[in-house]
Amino acid sequence: MIVTPHHLGRVEYADGLELQRQFQEARRASTVNDTLLLLEHPPVLTLGRGAKDANIITPRPVLESLGVAVFETDRGGDVTYHGPGQLVGYPLLHLVPGKQDVRKYVRNIEEVIIRTLADFEIAGTRMPQWPGVWVEQSRLGGPRKICALGVHLSRWYTRHGFALNVQPNLSHFELIVPCGIREAGVTSMSLERQRDHSTPEVEARIAHHFAAVFEATLEPAPPPTRTVAVAVLRDDGQVLLLERTEARGGFWQTVTGRIEPGESALEAARRELHEETGLGLEPTGAQYVHSFAGGAATVIEETGFFARARNGSPVTLSDEHSRAEWVTPEEALARLPFEGLREVVRRAVQSSS
Repeated sequence: MIVTPHHLGRVEYADGLELQRQFQEARRASTVNDTLLLLEHPPVLTLGRGAKDANIITPRPVLESLGVAVFETDRGGDVTYHGPGQLVGYPLLHLVPGKQDVRKYVRNIEEVIIRTLADFEIAGTRMPQWPGVWVEQSRLGGPRKICALGVHLSRWYTRHGFALNVQPNLSHFELIVPCGIREAGVTSMSLERQRDHSTPEVEARIAHHFAAVFEATLEPAPPPTRTVAVAVLRDDGQVLLLERTEARGGFWQTVTGRIEPGESALEAARRELHEETGLGLEPTGAQYVHSFAGGAATVIEETGFFARARNGSPVTLSDEHSRAEWVTPEEALARLPFEGLREVVRRAVQSSS
């Protein structure tokens, strides 16, 4: 068994679902190895097949004001929270004959987490009455969950997985009844050890133990395709959108493009601005890097920027686009089809307020 781990950084939740779909389809077609996606999501509540609405105890308008999205999923379990500082793992595996045992698969994932926690001097354990991995005697008192599990299997192909609390904002768990368990709360690695933990060091141990528990060999993932996205704001606050030609999808987008070999992300953003709009603008980093599916089970890593244009600045389109429009930020968010592009616009607008 060969497993390819992908270390993806931030992934918008909808993009994570698409990554899972593409890699599972590719695994079914035997065009990729078994895969382990390791990533972080922005704040989001996810509802499993057994979720009860009453376990979201915060009104939806309040969640929206906090920037916390809500998604229904086909994984098992109730409601859970994902957010920065939480390491999410999605194993996209084919369980071959001899390993086609759902209970054993779940226990193997739990074992990976327990071994990883032991590397950081945290005693993780199972609780017979509750799923996931727990700290039986937390610093916060009593048993507390440190890792949630929720999986989906179809013809022995796996999706979804685990969410290990490395150092998330634990107050966000108060928005819900985590996993529908009212009798016990949650904790994190940083809280139990009273020190910060970096996600990359935890990811490395997760991958190591995943290979050991699942009796697999790790094979490095190919590097992602690197791109930029640039939101252009005019002095009057309007946002520049470009409509791709029908042959290129026909959807609205900000300025986007690939980082060429030898280029920095900033250099690519500057070049793409000139090539796609004719504007000689200086881009500013939006402090936003995320990963998403590029088609055929490939990964794209995109860096966000924004730039300022004067009212009346003329736009000269490249042959990639059929038209350009200046629109309000609200209209831009409504037209843009991908969360990553919407987030770049949000950050551009916030920077000007």
